[in-house]
Amino acid sequence: MIRNLCVFLSLLVCFVACKQKSEQQVTEQQENKEAKKMLQGIWLDESENVAFRAKGDSIFYPDSTSITAAFKIVGDSVTIGSASYKVVKQAPHLFWIENQNGDVVKYTKTDDESYDFEHHKVDIVTYTSVHKTDTVVMWNGERYHAYIAINPTKYRVVCNVLNDDGVEVGNVYYDNIIHVSVYKGAQQIFSSDIKKQQYAGSVPEDILSHSILNDMELSHADANGLHFYTSVCMPDVASCYMLDTRITYDGKLNIEIVEKSRQ
Repeated sequence: MIRNLCVFLSLLVCFVACKQKSEQQVTEQQENKEAKKMLQGIWLDESENVAFRAKGDSIFYPDSTSITAAFKIVGDSVTIGSASYKVVKQAPHLFWIENQNGDVVKYTKTDDESYDFEHHKVDIVTYTSVHKTDTVVMWNGERYHAYIAINPTKYRVVCNVLNDDGVEVGNVYYDNIIHVSVYKGAQQIFSSDIKKQQYAGSVPEDILSHSILNDMELSHADANGLHFYTSVCMPDVASCYMLDTRITYDGKLNIEIVEKSRQ
């Protein structure tokens, strides 16, 4: 009985090991290493502008806002970052893919050394210094003074967009934190940092995670308080949620959506 059990366990271990080895071999076979090797180099678009450079397992883009993306070629598809495209044609100096719009994008490899490709570290499009405004409004005979300071941060926001070839690239930005202080005469009635996460109840999470807290300005005062026109935007697609950030006269913060706009 014990001997039979040992034989069974040995066979089971052998089966599992063989299965894992087989799966590993299948996984290795799935990625076309020859096709990946053929893609290495600098590629031009149909206008003979540098489109990208393939080096190792990565795709580099010449513009400073697009982040490097990992790629692999499996079967008749190439995966770049999180998006996959059908490979229509590939040769040592030709690479054609079908983009997300169904159009065939044609790239040509160049051996011309005059094309100097150097991928620089990503430059983040953001405020480079604190942007301050102060505004005075009157309501019910009282004078209110609002101070707004838009502060750049190091919080990265990645926006996935389609480039001119219809290929998805990830652009990186810094988010902002906005400080607001409100005074009634010499009395401070509100002072706080405002972050984009505070708009989670008004902006869908899948939009908010790819957006930045873009701008805020004092709009007007009424019986309900001071209204600050606020925009939460996805930079690359110029799509914004316009919100009313309202501060009441007893120092409470309320947020309401005004509209969603696309520029």
